[in-house]
Amino acid sequence: MVAALFMTVSASAQVYLGGNFGIASTKVNDGDNVTTYAILPEIGYNIDKTWAIGTVVGFGKGNPVSIEGESSNYVTVQPYARLTFFHSKYVNVFTDCGFGYTHYNHAGERNGASVNEWQVGFKPGLAVNLNPKFSFMAHIGFLGYKNAKYDYDNAPDNNAWGVNLDGNNVTFGFYYNF
Repeated sequence: MVAALFMTVSASAQVYLGGNFGIASTKVNDGDNVTTYAILPEIGYNIDKTWAIGTVVGFGKGNPVSIEGESSNYVTVQPYARLTFFHSKYVNVFTDCGFGYTHYNHAGERNGASVNEWQVGFKPGLAVNLNPKFSFMAHIGFLGYKNAKYDYDNAPDNNAWGVNLDGNNVTFGFYYNF
């Protein structure tokens, strides 16, 4: 039954599978090198030519552009609805509208307290269609709201609204379209 369902979905070319992977080594002044990485697999379903739904579920270690004491391990879940508003044979322009939750272990403040981060907003993106099955994807920036809170008594909330379109907020990945 599972094989029949998989073949039916694959035959209609509506499912895509892919994600992002990154690794970096960062050194500040005379300190130690800190290796960071992210493994962010993604699965989605094309409802039609314009709309898709999907999610990113992944994990990583640290942040290559912000070293604060130790490098934190994290897990993240980021479901979204994708609106593709420009289509051509080779390029699609889209925005992902969604929310996300990330849990950082031992984030360095207050004896290694954990951090819970929530976000809601838009992530604009671009897909370069290499052929009917493979696409190169890039997400550029974030527009929305983020809330982060350390996991200890009387911890303050950290809230941010805004737009972040700098070069440190770009992700790249590949997708396989079934």
